[in-house]
Amino acid sequence: MPQIYLAAPFFSDEQIDRAKRIESALDANPTVKDYYSPRQNQKTENPEFSAPWAAEVFQRDVTNVMAADIIISVIDYRDNDADSGTAFEQGMAWVAKKPIVVVNELQFPVNLMLSESLTAYVTAAETLKTYNFEQTPKIPFTGELF
Repeated sequence: MPQIYLAAPFFSDEQIDRAKRIESALDANPTVKDYYSPRQNQKTENPEFSAPWAAEVFQRDVTNVMAADIIISVIDYRDNDADSGTAFEQGMAWVAKKPIVVVNELQFPVNLMLSESLTAYVTAAETLKTYNFEQTPKIPFTGELF
C-alpha cells in the first residue's frame, strides 16, 4: 500500500477542520496503510517559529514528501492564492513524478500550475474515503482556471 503525504494549510479553524476530515477519510480508506500529516508533526525541541524550529520542520516535511508515493494537496485559498507551503510541496511531488490528488472543497479558481500537475481532482474530503490510492485513477480538473 502506498505512503501518502497530506499537504494542507492549517492556519484557521476552517482549515484545521478540513485537514482533520481528510485525515479521517484516509483512516477509513482500505487502500491507505499510512499517511504523514504535517499538521500532526509540528512539535520540536525548539520554540515554535524560531529559526531552529523552522529548519527542523522544513527538513522533516521535505523528507516525508520525498518518501511518499502519493501527495494529497489541499488548495485552500486565502486572498485568492493557494497556501505557498502546500504549493511548494505539490511542486516537489510533480518534479519527483508522484501522483497528486488535489482537494478543492471551496472550489475557487485554480492556478494552471496546480491544475496541470494534478492526477486527480476532488471537491470533497469525503471522496477520499473511497478513492483507490493503490491505482490512483485520473480524475480530470473540472473547475475554473485563473
